[in-house]
Amino acid sequence: MNMYSPTRTFAQRVDRSVATLQRWDRDGVLKAKRTSTNRRYYTYDDYLAIIGQKPKEPKTVAYVRVSSPAQKPDLINQRMAVEQFCIASGKVVAEYLEDVGSGLNYKRKNFLHLMERVEQGEISEIVVAHKDRLVRFGFEFFEKLCQDHGCKIVVMNSEALSPEEEMVQDLLSIIHCSFPRKSNFSWAMDVS
Repeated sequence: MNMYSPTRTFAQRVDRSVATLQRWDRDGVLKAKRTSTNRRYYTYDDYLAIIGQKPKEPKTVAYVRVSSPAQKPDLINQRMAVEQFCIASGKVVAEYLEDVGSGLNYKRKNFLHLMERVEQGEISEIVVAHKDRLVRFGFEFFEKLCQDHGCKIVVMNSEALSPEEEMVQDLLSIIHCSFPRKSNFSWAMDVS
């Protein structure tokens, strides 16, 4: 369910009529939120209230990722570094999520799960070792998405790269993902 739902969509999800939701809003049973144009909308917390569940307290989640199964030892080291950072920072991490897959792949299982939970307001903070551990490209987009849902991304190692260094790293990532591991580049050489 999206974070915000218009009245008609929300009514269908909670199996009530629009008129019932309007009456509840007038009577104070379930107050609707209002857009700048005074249209009613409802949140995920409203949905939980109707089904009788309390909203979950937002929590801190650490996310670690490596690109390939061969890098699994690096995954363990990355997790240990993030754990030490969180302890030193006084952060209580409720959960550690990890993925093995390219930072260019936005269909990673735990990454998708994490973003869904951010959208539902369950996550207050995401801790990552480096920006590229969350996503290789578009970090600012995901950072804004998280901010819009009350979540902050904490980057453990936020060393700034020059634009040239950043472009080189990005190009190497693309090349790494584009070419197979065992490739024969003889096709690129003229052997006449």
